[in-house]
Amino acid sequence: MNDVTLGIVGGTGWLGAAIAKAVLAKAWLPAGNLVISNRSGAHPWAKQGVCLVTDNQALADRSDVIIIAVRPEQFASLTLDASGKTVISLMAGITAQAIAARTLASRVVRAMPNAAVEIGQSFTPWYCAGAVEPMTKTLIQQLFECVGTAAEVQQEDFIDYLSALSGTGPAFPALLMTALANQAMAAGIPGEIAQLAASNVVINSSQLLASRDAQQMIDTLVAYRGVTAAALQSMTQGHFEAQVGRALQAGAAVARKGLQA
Repeated sequence: MNDVTLGIVGGTGWLGAAIAKAVLAKAWLPAGNLVISNRSGAHPWAKQGVCLVTDNQALADRSDVIIIAVRPEQFASLTLDASGKTVISLMAGITAQAIAARTLASRVVRAMPNAAVEIGQSFTPWYCAGAVEPMTKTLIQQLFECVGTAAEVQQEDFIDYLSALSGTGPAFPALLMTALANQAMAAGIPGEIAQLAASNVVINSSQLLASRDAQQMIDTLVAYRGVTAAALQSMTQGHFEAQVGRALQAGAAVARKGLQA
């Protein structure tokens, strides 16, 4: 259990709330060391000893580490003096430099969890701007491990790219599942059966990848020269990987552009 006081601006929104819930459930810090700000200043967590405030500056004054868990478009109206503090931003497309300039934080960290924080399965890449003590880095890693896995990246641009990759959470699997089901129905398969088949591919069968190398699995299936090999070959010839690359670059471009639109 940590002695640090953690403040979460927007701590009852979907992302901030998921992190708050996880750190409490895992007893990562005492409930009294968690400060949450929202518009009402109320939440059932108060019964557990969590501090609820309506003023973001009051949160900053009480906290050692401050998480900003608001939508990027809300950043322009955010007023927060975090001098001497560590600020962790979960906002896509807002640079560390811009965050430091607005908050006066001594240390800025950009991190990009995804929707799987709700089930403790997010992958969260994070980047530290400037010199950050090893103890602080350990704290950040442990914090995001409360909601899944995490890794430090060495370039801020990686955060923008990963916003379009891991930051999308279930978006790409959802798109694949929908495409598989729609194509099956177009081929005459009843809707309920098509949905079950697509769900099995994306949700159930893909769990095999947790213990197997993906490329080795592809190579093995192609070597059989059967139904699966024909399907994979068709996707490869259709430049599937290149299309994925274009999709990631398009998302990363939006993240890099940020609020300059």
